[in-house]
Amino acid sequence: MLQNPYLLQNPDEIETPSLVVLPQIVRENIKLALNIIGENVLRPHVKTFKTKEVAQLLIDVGVSQFKCATIAEAEMLAMVNAKDILLACQPAGKNIDRLKKLIETYPDSSFSCLVDNEATVLALGQIFKENPLNIYIDLNVGMNRTGVLPENSEILLDLIKSTTGVMLKGIHAYEGHIHAIDFDKRKELADTVFFVSDAIRCKVETILQKKLELVIGGTPTFPIFANKNRVTCSPGTFVFWDSGYSKYTDLPFKVATCLLTRVISIIDNQFLCLDLGHKAVASENSLDKRLTFLSEESIELISHSEEHLVIKVHDTSNYKIGQVLYAIPYHICPTVALHNEIQVIENQIVVGHWTVVARNRTITI
Repeated sequence: MLQNPYLLQNPDEIETPSLVVLPQIVRENIKLALNIIGENVLRPHVKTFKTKEVAQLLIDVGVSQFKCATIAEAEMLAMVNAKDILLACQPAGKNIDRLKKLIETYPDSSFSCLVDNEATVLALGQIFKENPLNIYIDLNVGMNRTGVLPENSEILLDLIKSTTGVMLKGIHAYEGHIHAIDFDKRKELADTVFFVSDAIRCKVETILQKKLELVIGGTPTFPIFANKNRVTCSPGTFVFWDSGYSKYTDLPFKVATCLLTRVISIIDNQFLCLDLGHKAVASENSLDKRLTFLSEESIELISHSEEHLVIKVHDTSNYKIGQVLYAIPYHICPTVALHNEIQVIENQIVVGHWTVVARNRTITI
């Protein structure tokens, strides 16, 4: 039987589908990440949790640097007085104007962003010509999503040097393409990424005659980079964890969130329908991966639609209409973005909620 620390004493008081959290496990995961990072810097990616409460838990234990994906996530961090905020999805079009307004609205926070092309550097330079913006060169180290190829980074550097509205603060590399379950293989791939990224960092430091930050390391790889010199690691999923990352047995984080759902229809002697549709759980993965039920028996996922999930069980006579089931999502980050609130559990009782304020693209700016 899978352990179920979420088993509620007051399940009738909670609506379903709902996402719930155990704050004590969140705190334990944060402490573990800080122990792993050692003398290096932890810059958590807030795309996973999107709540001021978790950001505050991190700030309370000394975390001062954060990474985020959207203007709204950046504003959420500024609202809790985060000191150093890196926008990791480089802005384009109106988002450059929004970034400028964000900086003007929250002067106590320091903001920066990534760049990987000349057009973005020039646009930022124009908008921030009076008050230069800190930027990081984003390297494409194999993810093939964003980033300048390492061999072309010096061309971008030359433009940055001649653009008055930007100042280079560091190098950024995201190795999200590294998924190897075997630790030795994962380390081999991560070491290659570090060698390339650090070589670029050292070369640029020599050219500019100043020290630069190297931001690198998602959740599966950051313990590997944490053993290098002068790195800033930016994992995100570690705070909540999920069934997808639980396959990495060398990473001792614990699942801190769970989905609650109810039986809403008994189809026949083997099939049930639950109120856990696409709108409540991330559905980008194949159906068999999306959820892991905390159950004494094996549950098979049969079909999934906007508001419904059909499952197969051994015998539906063991279930009743309205019965609560508990499931761990495969991918927690986009699952959080589907919920307005996360219900907070202490001592098996729902005691409050955290508002997922940054699930929206806009808060005030």
